[in-house]
Amino acid sequence: QVQLVESGGGLVQAGGSLRLSCAASGRTFSNYAMGWFRQAPGKEREFVATISWSGGSTGYADSVKGRFTISRDNAKNTVDLEMKSLKPGDTGVYYCAASYGSNLYRIERGYRDWGQGTQVTVSS
Repeated sequence: QVQLVESGGGLVQAGGSLRLSCAASGRTFSNYAMGWFRQAPGKEREFVATISWSGGSTGYADSVKGRFTISRDNAKNTVDLEMKSLKPGDTGVYYCAASYGSNLYRIERGYRDWGQGTQVTVSS
C-alpha cells in the first residue's frame, strides 16, 4: 500500500498555470507507474496523464497534450503535474494514483492506490 497526498490546487484564471504535487509514502515508490486523473462536478473521473516507473515514458489525454507535463522524482517520492494554458474545462478534483506495476495505464483499473484529491478551479 502507498499513501498519496496531493497539493497545489487552487483558483486560477483561464490561460494561467498551476503545478500539482503528490507526495507518496509506503511501498517503494520507484517500482510502479503513476497517474493523474480528474473529476469535474457531475462527471466521471477521467484520465489525465501517466508516467512510467523510470520516468522515461509518459502518456497524456488528448485534451491536455501540449499543455500538461507529468514528472516524478523517485528519490523524493513525489510526482508532479505542471499545467499550462488552463481552460475552464480543466476544472475538477485532481487525483494522484499509483499503479499495480511499471506499465502505463489510461484507465482507473490500472491503479491500486489513490490520493484524496485537490481542487482545481479555472475561471474565465
